[in-house]
Amino acid sequence: MIEIYCTIEFKNACRIYNSACTTTTRCCLLHSVPRTSLIQSNQRVALPSVDVRGRIMRSGEADREMEMGSVVVEKVGGRSSVTSCFSRYPLKFVIPKKVGSSKTDAVWVYALNYGGGIVSGDNISCKFSVGDTCTMVLTTQGSTKVYKSVGSKCSQQILEARVGSNALLAIIPDPVTCFSTARYCQKQVFCVLPDSNLVMVDWITSGRHESGEKWDFDLYRSSNNIFLEDGQPLFLDTMLLDKEKIGCVQEHMHNYQVIAMIVLLGPKVQYVQNRVQDHVKEVMSEQLQHPSAAWSHQRDKADHFITKPSFIASCSAFGPKVFSPAYPLHCWKP
Repeated sequence: MIEIYCTIEFKNACRIYNSACTTTTRCCLLHSVPRTSLIQSNQRVALPSVDVRGRIMRSGEADREMEMGSVVVEKVGGRSSVTSCFSRYPLKFVIPKKVGSSKTDAVWVYALNYGGGIVSGDNISCKFSVGDTCTMVLTTQGSTKVYKSVGSKCSQQILEARVGSNALLAIIPDPVTCFSTARYCQKQVFCVLPDSNLVMVDWITSGRHESGEKWDFDLYRSSNNIFLEDGQPLFLDTMLLDKEKIGCVQEHMHNYQVIAMIVLLGPKVQYVQNRVQDHVKEVMSEQLQHPSAAWSHQRDKADHFITKPSFIASCSAFGPKVFSPAYPLHCWKP
């Protein structure tokens, strides 16, 4: 098993970062962004639950399904195929019949939210199962917008996934964009085998620049946990941005606008891991050797110039020694 953990932080980001073997904890303080008009109503009207064939489900059937969505991918006729798909309001899955070359054996799943985003109080839970030797890509059609909160309500999104032997699951969504006063928590839990493959991208932008909002939300929490099938933790990561605890987030971001984490795990992505590691070394070596071109200069409150890199990256390993090396990556850019 080979893993790479990457964290990328662009313009206006500052972070306190601690890591130890399989566990990393990130705590970032943020900034604010321009703001556009908000949706006037954060309430949704309940719609009937519909199964994969488009049939309306009876209330009892829907109540038995705790999750709002689930997708199962298995081999059918030698190809990765969706054998089960279920979703209900406010979540919807779109599965194109043809994506890319016919020689590509992969199922693409687009996750959509009615209304174009997540409103206050939403609780969305979904499960995915990728069978042995199958490939599944989970993505979105646009950024995940989290609208302003009503009172202390927190919107939540939970994803659980099992990745089979020699299977590949790629989660490559557009970034999360939290509106002013939004409160949002997401958790992703993966169960893998020693030869499973996982690509996971988790990133958040500072907000709606055109509306003047930059890091202006109240709460953002993102957890990503990877476990082996026997329950042994392989990777545990949590990022918490809480205005109540740290005050104005914008003041701590130093003009960084995006925080991103990438996890690359498994033998199928070993080539990408090596390229990422080499590229990070090259970029950081160049910035350290030629700081004038790659570093920006800003004045602090005391009217002193602060020099910081326009882009910072790091890459290091995680996981038990019995597995092949892996490398985390961190980056900053104003």
